[in-house]
Amino acid sequence: MPKYSFLSVLKGRQDLKKYEHSLTLFALQLFFGIEDIEAIAIDDIIVDGPDDGGLDLVYINTEQKFAVIGQEYKATKARQKVASSKKARDLSSGLSLLLKVSIGEIPGGLRSSAEKLRRALDNKEIETIYIWYIHNLLGSKNVQKELWTAEATAKALVGEERIEIRSLEVCAEKMESMYKSISTPILVNDEFEIPVQKWMLEKASDWKAFVSSVPLQWFYKQFKQYGINLFSANVRDYLGIAKRGDKNINDGIQETAGKDPKHFWIFNNGITALVHNFNLIKNNTFLRFEGISILNGVQTIGAVGNLPKIPDKSALVQVRFIKCTNGKTAVKIKRYNNSQNRIEIPDFRSRDHVQQRLLEEFKSTDISYLPRRGGVGDIIKRKPNALSSVLTGQVLATFHGRPDVAYHQKTKIWEDDNLYTKYFNEDVSARHIIFSYSLFEAVKNKKLSIVKKNKNNELKTVEKDQLSFFQTRGSVFLLTAAIANCLEIFLDKAIANKFRLEFRGKKTLKEVVVKWKPLVEIASQLSSNLKGGFSEGAIREERAVEAIKKFSELIAAIKESNKEIFSNFAKEVKERF
Repeated sequence: MPKYSFLSVLKGRQDLKKYEHSLTLFALQLFFGIEDIEAIAIDDIIVDGPDDGGLDLVYINTEQKFAVIGQEYKATKARQKVASSKKARDLSSGLSLLLKVSIGEIPGGLRSSAEKLRRALDNKEIETIYIWYIHNLLGSKNVQKELWTAEATAKALVGEERIEIRSLEVCAEKMESMYKSISTPILVNDEFEIPVQKWMLEKASDWKAFVSSVPLQWFYKQFKQYGINLFSANVRDYLGIAKRGDKNINDGIQETAGKDPKHFWIFNNGITALVHNFNLIKNNTFLRFEGISILNGVQTIGAVGNLPKIPDKSALVQVRFIKCTNGKTAVKIKRYNNSQNRIEIPDFRSRDHVQQRLLEEFKSTDISYLPRRGGVGDIIKRKPNALSSVLTGQVLATFHGRPDVAYHQKTKIWEDDNLYTKYFNEDVSARHIIFSYSLFEAVKNKKLSIVKKNKNNELKTVEKDQLSFFQTRGSVFLLTAAIANCLEIFLDKAIANKFRLEFRGKKTLKEVVVKWKPLVEIASQLSSNLKGGFSEGAIREERAVEAIKKFSELIAAIKESNKEIFSNFAKEVKERF
């Protein structure tokens, strides 16, 4: 078995160690550049236990209009080379449960996922379904055959031409290739020569660039030979990840290349490529260069490379070949030219005075606050106790009574000025965020504990209702909101402004999460009373408000019998004035 660099990185990821399917979560993060993988993980995307329907992963992303349905296999025997095809076969039966069987007959561990997926499909919020078999072994033809069968099953069950079905064996070689694309920008290291007529040279102290027009025929041939290795600096864009609208873009590229080649140069944005070195030869009529990796123009090369025949020689494309001698500059060139790292709405807010104040306040804590996304390398090599501003917005919205917004509209928190200032205001502080986030973490830990007990057949009868609640998507958000709504009961006093609540003294995140544990244990026993807040795989505002109100009445009713626990918690909390 070869040694893989990505496995060493995964082994060092402290944040993923608590999850049995850490390989699946790491693969999702690797392929999709997900910053807060834990925020995704708590949403029951991992389906586990005796009633998982043969699936391990159901990830639904309605913002980017795709879903990933997967099965994981982790080899423990050193001699085993390829993964079991039987596990891949389970995907077809799992797909049938998700997409066909009536909701009432679906096992509890999968029911909420099926509700949410079907609702997203009905609302035309899904354009692509990815079927993944994730494992830590070599790829095999037998597995690929089973995945093709699963593709056909999914296509027949969905029954809509507009929805694209793609299967992928996410094996060790592919994950290693993805990881190397982050750490090693250039994988194709051969020497090339191309004819050039008109050209331009630009340079600075640590880089130089050659700009010219190149025949599309040349790129067509290179794609046929090297495939996705051409995209090592931007490989995620062509490993089965189609963002909204990409299909239309690719159709347009292919149509122009095939039917209107003379206009391709003017219609296309051009290509940027990183190379090891270049120089002009043969009286400046040819460019010789070593190595190539496409930074920008992945969709162009991919679309052209998949044309049914080689494009006409009149089709040209503008190309920048860049050689960089400074490692730090090379990383920036890769980041700023990589279309995967597009600017998100939260990035625009990252420089406002509230975000900058919070960033400064968090420096005196053990939490690394991230008001702006880092590069892909920062995402994969995740810092311990890293907290992104996006997850912070979700936590604040949940804590302050809007779990529906936190769960379904996390981007809207940053787009809508009224919502943004409601949660990121002058009263919010790093210490209050820690107070809120530690509750969220405590609830998440309780859920993981219940799920683990179920898998190990250690669940007590009184915990079965808790399992049913926690198997519902959005459960962590709803229970967190319900507990936060009971703070006046726990603290035994009126609270004028919840944004001023924080823990006394200077404590680590781990220490304050423990402070919430007794309350979360009590609240979890009543969690089944919150199920009315859900409807068709979603948290509904009016229903959630009603469910939380009834939950608070139950907490008030048991206040006296839990007086000591509530009193001990109250001693740890203060209001900032």
